[in-house]
Amino acid sequence: MRALAWLLDAPDLLDPTAPQWRRQIATLDAAAGKHAEDWLCALDRAPDELHAYLNLQPFSRLGRYAEKLMAFYFRHRGILVAHGVQVCDGKNGTVGEFDFLLQDGTELIHWEFATKFYLLESTGAGKEADYFVGPNLADTLGAKMCKILDRQLSLAQHSAAQIHLSQPIASAQALVKGWLFYHENDAAPTRSLGVSGAHCRGFWCTLAELGEVPGARYSVLPRLRWLAPAKLDWDQTLDRLSLQEALSGYFSHDTMPVMVAIVARDGNHAVEMDRGFIVPDDWRIRAGQRVRRVAAAGDPAG
Repeated sequence: MRALAWLLDAPDLLDPTAPQWRRQIATLDAAAGKHAEDWLCALDRAPDELHAYLNLQPFSRLGRYAEKLMAFYFRHRGILVAHGVQVCDGKNGTVGEFDFLLQDGTELIHWEFATKFYLLESTGAGKEADYFVGPNLADTLGAKMCKILDRQLSLAQHSAAQIHLSQPIASAQALVKGWLFYHENDAAPTRSLGVSGAHCRGFWCTLAELGEVPGARYSVLPRLRWLAPAKLDWDQTLDRLSLQEALSGYFSHDTMPVMVAIVARDGNHAVEMDRGFIVPDDWRIRAGQRVRRVAAAGDPAG
């Protein structure tokens, strides 16, 4: 329920007026969260329908989890035409997938949907979207948006897609939610980066810098809890020493950054006050190499 409410109420990750996004950034109705408040409260009291919908198809990926939550909301609104429609081209296999086909009055629209988490690595020679790097270094904000804008949003133009469309697509846009994370030495993003001024943000630091992070109690957040600010049982929290020991052991055999919430006590619960990625001590070097490779190639897709 907290994840669904966050998806409806959280600010957009990207600035829809930024020129690099070509006016193809979607946004939910500004009042979507408020309009859904009564529905969400009723659902919280009796969540069986939501649980049954999520259990129709098991998933472990955060993106799929977020998509299912949004599909449930669009279905409630009565505007969901189709979700997760794969487009295949005979022996050439799958050419793409429509995340959402939605009814907007008399028009059919196509929305791609992404929930992304990027860390700003700004040691390079400039600040472009590719300086936001995924925690596992597999992609960048620029690469992801290049793929969405140049490939995924043009899917309706493919001849193999026509069988799935009841009418021509009136518009195709991307709805992007998520969090961006900053090192304490990094300046605030400028409009040239294309991010929303109100986006959700956190910090990142190396394991060696963990002692400088404020707070007294912490919780490691599993991937499916990355969306909304955390609320959990107090006995699931760690003190600083326990967190340092756990992360030291983890990074001895894995390089994937870890999402950690700084929490405060609220009765028997812990509520998130801030969040950040703790990264291996060599992460910034590897992230800088990734950014420089993209810059040298001159291609945001890497």
